[in-house]
Amino acid sequence: MTDPTAPTPVRDQAMAAARGGAWAVQIRDKTASDAELARMTDALIETLAPMGVRVFVNDRVEVARATGADLHIGQDDGDPLRARDRIAPNALLGISIDTVAQCARVPDGIDYIGAGPFRATATKPDAAAPIGPEGLTRIVAAAPVPTLAIGGLSIRDIAILKQAGASGMAVVSAVTRAADPETATRALVDAWKQK
Repeated sequence: MTDPTAPTPVRDQAMAAARGGAWAVQIRDKTASDAELARMTDALIETLAPMGVRVFVNDRVEVARATGADLHIGQDDGDPLRARDRIAPNALLGISIDTVAQCARVPDGIDYIGAGPFRATATKPDAAAPIGPEGLTRIVAAAPVPTLAIGGLSIRDIAILKQAGASGMAVVSAVTRAADPETATRALVDAWKQK
């Protein structure tokens, strides 16, 4: 996931993650206009699609609709079924989950959930309380679709995430604040494959 406040420009963050082996990049910018996000998303899809890397837009249904990008939404971003109807039929749709009870309300048409925050993180100060390993394990068990862990994660967490049953992990600072984002991504991908 990109971070517009990181020292590296968002496009460079996305490119580094792709070169490092990430299967997807999520563009997250709460302050950019839809037009600005759409331009960036279009450019990244054009560059990353030939590399087999998917491009997600965070929260902005209409940007995903306009660009054909995948979409990730939060609990407060509207009706997931309406979002599903608005985006491209082949686009992936994910939703954030922070409680087991929310798993029961995940409708058909959701491809994955992002469970977290695993621990508190400065990149999303308004996030729910951290779920930790036990919360992640309970959510994975209740989730009707694959679960990606998110929130303050680093390479040291991979064994715990896999033990909890997570299908993958999403990171922000571990890549965008790394001295070498491409190398940091490659290390995460390699560690996930090896654990």
